Amino acid sequence: MIAIVLAESCTPAQRQQVLSAVQFTGSGLRAHTPHLLSLSGDLDRVTTALEGLSQVREVTAVPSGCPRAARLGGRDATTPVWVQDVEIGGPGFVVVAGPCSVENRHQMLTTAQEVRACGAHLIRAGAFKPRTSPYGFQGLGDAGLGLLAEARERTGLPLVSEVVDVRDVERVARTVDMVQVGARNMQNYPLLREVGRLRMPVLLKRGLAATLDEWLLAAEYVLDGGNDQVVLCERGIRTFEPGYRFTLDLAAVVVLKERTHLPVIVDPSHAAGLRGRVVPLALAAAAVGADGIIVETHHDPSVALCDAAQALPSGELAGLMDRLESAVASAGRFLRRSPGDRALAPVSGA
Repeated sequence: MIAIVLAESCTPAQRQQVLSAVQFTGSGLRAHTPHLLSLSGDLDRVTTALEGLSQVREVTAVPSGCPRAARLGGRDATTPVWVQDVEIGGPGFVVVAGPCSVENRHQMLTTAQEVRACGAHLIRAGAFKPRTSPYGFQGLGDAGLGLLAEARERTGLPLVSEVVDVRDVERVARTVDMVQVGARNMQNYPLLREVGRLRMPVLLKRGLAATLDEWLLAAEYVLDGGNDQVVLCERGIRTFEPGYRFTLDLAAVVVLKERTHLPVIVDPSHAAGLRGRVVPLALAAAAVGADGIIVETHHDPSVALCDAAQALPSGELAGLMDRLESAVASAGRFLRRSPGDRALAPVSGA
C-alpha cells in the first residue's frame, strides 16, 4: 500500500488535484482523512505523478497496509490518547490497575479504593469476561457495570472494561471511559468495526498468536471507522515455552514505537501468570519505553474468582508504584501518581 500525506494547509482544490493526478496510477484509491490518501500500485509511478505538487508532504510505501496507524508525515512522536484527564502516550507513565473481574460490591469498591490509594491512574475490571471454559465465571454483566460506575463515583478514577459482544458495545460505552477489546477478540472484525463507530478511547490487546502486522491491521479497523483514540496493549503471546503463561514480547514495544504513532502499554499480569513475576516484568516494560502498564490487583487474591494466582494484593501494588519511578526515569519519562489521599467512606454491604 502507498500512503500520500498532504500538507495541513492543503485546500480542497489542491486535494482534488492530487486525486486527479493519481487516479490512474493504481487501484483502491481511498481518502482516509482530508490529509491522508492511500492506494495500491507502483511507488515510483505514483511519486512521478505527484512531482511538483507542493501540497504533497510525503509519498511512501506502508508494508503493513495500515496508513492510519503508521508513522507518516515525519511524525516522530506518539499521538496521545486522553481518558478523561489521564494522558496515555505523553511524557508521563500511566498505571491501570484493578481486578480481573467485578465479583461483588465489597470486592470492587474496596479494590478500587486501594488502587487509588496506591496512586494508579485508571481502574480496570471486567463486567463481561470471555473465559476458556464455558463453566468459568463469566462476569456479572449489567450488575457489574453498575458497580463499576459506583467505583468511579467513589474514587474519581476513569474506568477501563472489556466488551466481548457487538450487542453490548453501546451499553458498555455508556458506563466506562475506555473500552477494551481483549486478546481473544483482536480479530473479531465486526466487533472492531462497531468499536470504530465510538468516539471514545479503545484499548486493543494483542491476540494470543498475532503478528505485529495483524495487530496493527486490527487497530486499522477501529481507526478506519473514524475512532482515532486507540491504545495498543502487549499482553504476551503463545510460544513453545511452557515455563510461564505467555511470552511477554517486549521487543514489540520497541518495534511498534518505530512503526506506529499509537500509544503502547504492557500487561505483565497475563504473561506472568504468577504474582511473583508481575513486578519484574512491569519494571522491564517501563524501562523499555512503554507508555504504561495494566496490572491485576485484588483486595484479597485468595478469594478471587478469576486469575487469582497473578493478582497483586494492594501492598504489592504500592511497592510496584514505588519501584516504577526509577524504571520510568531510565526511559526518560516520569511517574506522576494520582492523588491517593482523597477521603473515602468505608465500604459497606456485599
